Amino acid sequence: MDHSKHTPLNSTEYTNAILNDAPIYGADDEKIGTISHVHGVGTATDVVVDVGGFLGIGAKSVQLSLDQIKLMRDEAGVVHGVTTWTKEQIKDLPEHHD
Repeated sequence: MDHSKHTPLNSTEYTNAILNDAPIYGADDEKIGTISHVHGVGTATDVVVDVGGFLGIGAKSVQLSLDQIKLMRDEAGVVHGVTTWTKEQIKDLPEHHD
C-alpha cells in the first residue's frame, strides 16, 4: 500500500470515535493489529493496539505513543496507522493493562 498519498490526521482527530478499530500496518506493510482505544488528548495521545490473536481472542494489548505511529486517512477516507516496527517487535512490548 502506498501511504505517501494518504492524509495525516490532525490532533483533533485523535479520539476513540475516529481511531477505534483502525488497522495498524508494520514495517513490511503487514497488518499487525487494530487500535482498541485511545489514552490522552491531542499531541499527548497514546493508542492501545491489539496484536495477534484471532477475532480478538488471544490478542495482546500494547501501548504506542504518537512518535511510534503515523495516523492517516487513505483516498477513501479510511483511517489507519503505519509504524516502522514489525509485528514481532510490537508483540515483544510489555502488555498494556487498563
